[in-house]
Amino acid sequence: MIEPPAPPSADRPAFSVSRCLFLRAMGLVYLAAFWSLGTQIAGLVGRNGILPAAAFLDAARSQIGAQAYWRVPTLCWVTGAGDLALQALCVAGAALSVLLAVGLAPLPCAAGAWVLYLSLATVCRTFLNFQWDALLLEAGFLAVFMAPPRLWCRVPCATGPPRLARWLVWWLLFRLMFSSGVVKLTSGDPTWWSLRALDVHYETQPIPTWTAWYAHQMPGWFQSCCVAIMFFIELVVPSLIVAPRWPRRIACGLLAGFQVIIAATGNYAFFNLLTIALCIPLLDDGVWPRRWRPPAPPAGATPVTGVPPPAEATPARPRRWPVWVAAPLAATLVVLSLANMTARFRWQVPWPRAVLGFSDVLGPFRIVNAYGLFAAMTTDRPEIVVEGSNDGQEWLPYEFRWKPGELTRRPAFVAPHQPRLDWQMWFAALGTYRNQPWFQSFLARLLQGSPEVLALLERSPFPDAPPRYIRSVEYDYRFTDPATRRSTGAWWRREAKGLYSPAQSLRR
Repeated sequence: MIEPPAPPSADRPAFSVSRCLFLRAMGLVYLAAFWSLGTQIAGLVGRNGILPAAAFLDAARSQIGAQAYWRVPTLCWVTGAGDLALQALCVAGAALSVLLAVGLAPLPCAAGAWVLYLSLATVCRTFLNFQWDALLLEAGFLAVFMAPPRLWCRVPCATGPPRLARWLVWWLLFRLMFSSGVVKLTSGDPTWWSLRALDVHYETQPIPTWTAWYAHQMPGWFQSCCVAIMFFIELVVPSLIVAPRWPRRIACGLLAGFQVIIAATGNYAFFNLLTIALCIPLLDDGVWPRRWRPPAPPAGATPVTGVPPPAEATPARPRRWPVWVAAPLAATLVVLSLANMTARFRWQVPWPRAVLGFSDVLGPFRIVNAYGLFAAMTTDRPEIVVEGSNDGQEWLPYEFRWKPGELTRRPAFVAPHQPRLDWQMWFAALGTYRNQPWFQSFLARLLQGSPEVLALLERSPFPDAPPRYIRSVEYDYRFTDPATRRSTGAWWRREAKGLYSPAQSLRR
């Protein structure tokens, strides 16, 4: 039960509890991100990985010289980009995440986690180029300014966050949700305009869950109603973020609940958890149990005689970022985010060259980004099946851990872990192999039998030695209907479409 807020906060609500909970939630999100990446980074960008980070840094330094240290911001310039160094960055990030989650030294831990994740995102390139990676970097940057400069941020927290920092978090949440709705409409995709997107979404999303199979069976009228509700939440509810207390609380509940529903039918890594974390600063102290709130000074603590109240009743004086730092930073972030939003919406706004130039200068640090998932809905599900052979006649398939493959294997939940290779295979299937340099490198690593890359897969049909030839075949996958699944046990049906990439070999 929500207790009524204390009278002193009726006019100006406090946000000290949400400050601590937001930082702890960010610690959990960072932990999921670093842990997930650490389990697969060697196969992705290690020495024998798909896109070696060390080769990328060498190429950057040779091509752009000293500018590489700004355009490619990463600690790997200092630590190196070998497997051990990359793993060490992930472990260090996970350690700082744990400290942030328990509230220990929140300011240096938040800053350190942001620097480490930026370093890894920079060298992982394609594999860490998802919108939630950008969102984590932007939210993590703001978390530095939300963090109190103290050794322990406990609940109840002594002070609330700086008002500018809180407003910037609200602004980020607004942009994320509102942009997600607008881009669906500005894309002109007929499936969104006709409210029919969910008819195909559950089976065409990157890594479906078993619950998505059931959601896909729902009638068309129900799917259309869900799309209409989604547009209401993404386009209307965000306006309540700056509303008074109760409408803002309702907005928090709707936005967070929306993320729970998305997570119940899809695998979107730590995106849903991160978005829920961004909702926490919407809640003032009156929402939380009274024992969580900082003690208020007793009524009439300063009597007529002028005797000051006891020291323990005097609220702590918060330490703030200097105005000459906070105000220009906030103005810069707002202007650059507006420029990014209008570009994402395809609105022709004549921004001054100075704004565009400054956006380009800060771009490598990913502290201001554009958002909007699923602007255009995919109506088909092409899937790539990679096959190997020793004689060019008998072809055996490689099995991935999470993406659809074997027809009778039940789709599984994997979030907040993100299998980066499985996700990239979904994107690769939407294009051609010639436009996917990482995919060609992936096939080459399979021909070489790289243990780090093979560890990213569920099963290799060549356990003793790599195959002589390798190719990939494209299929069209669809969910089965209930009758088919009852009779065959298959969750998927598929139809061959032809070769995605021709047979290749490293041997002459």
